[in-house]
Amino acid sequence: METRDWLQTELQAIEKWEKDQQGLWFWEKIGRLPFKLLDKVTPAFIQKKIGVLLDELGSFVQTGGQYLTQEKAILAKLQKHSLKETIELADISSLPLSTMDAVGQELKANRSKLATIQGATTGVGGIFTLAVDIPVLLGLSLKTLQEIAIAYGYDPKDRNERIFIVKSLQFASADVVGKQAILNELSAFYHRDKSTNNEMISQLQGWREVVYTYRDQFGWKKLLQMVPIAGMVFGALTNRSMIHDLAEAGMMLYRKRRILERLEKDEKSTT
Repeated sequence: METRDWLQTELQAIEKWEKDQQGLWFWEKIGRLPFKLLDKVTPAFIQKKIGVLLDELGSFVQTGGQYLTQEKAILAKLQKHSLKETIELADISSLPLSTMDAVGQELKANRSKLATIQGATTGVGGIFTLAVDIPVLLGLSLKTLQEIAIAYGYDPKDRNERIFIVKSLQFASADVVGKQAILNELSAFYHRDKSTNNEMISQLQGWREVVYTYRDQFGWKKLLQMVPIAGMVFGALTNRSMIHDLAEAGMMLYRKRRILERLEKDEKSTT
C-alpha cells in the first residue's frame, strides 16, 4: 500500500542518493586529465567518430533516430510482474512502484551484462577498437535510459522525454558542480513546469558538451583499455560499471518524478 508517508520516505531516500552523487573521488578528477593530452595524440579517425556522435545525439533529441526503443518488450516485462492480461503505456502510471522498480532492476542487470560482453569484445584491439566502443556504448546508454523511462510510464517518443534522457546521461557523467546544475534543471520536469521545459532545449548548449563529457568520464579506466588483448578485461569491467551506474541514475530520477506526481495527486485529492 503506497501511503503518503511511504512516498515521502522513498522521496527522502532518493534525495539522499542525489546528495551522495555530488561527491567526486580524487582519482576520478585525475582520471580526466589523460584525455586532455589524448586529444593531441588521438588518431584522426577517432576524432572523426566523436564528431559523428555529435550529430547522432542531436538527431536522437529531435526524432529518436536509430536509438528509439521498441516498447513491446518492456510492456511484456511489466505485464509479467503485474500479472495483468494486457498493459499499454498509458496504464503504467497506475501500477505500483514496486512493479516499476522490479522491471527497472531487471533492465539494469540485463544491460550491465550486455555492456560487459560488449566491452570485452571492443577491448580486443586496444585503441583502434576503442573507436568502436565509444559510439556503441553511447547507443546502449540511450536505449537503457529509454527502457527505464517506459518502465516508469514515460514515453521516449515524446521529445521532452528524450531531452530528460540526455540530461540523465549528462548527470551520470558530470562532476560535482555539473550534477547540482543538472538536478536544478530537472526540477522543471519534477514540477511539471511546461514553460521551463521548453527552455531545456537551449540549456543543452549543443551536443558537444554532452559527448565530450561522456567520453572524458572514461578517464584512466579507458586508458587501460587501449592496451590490445588486456583491454578485454578492462573494457568489460569499465563498461559494466558505467551502464550499471547509468541505469541506477535513470531509475532514481524517473522514480523521483513518479513519486512527486503521486504526492501531488494525493494532495489535490485531499483539498
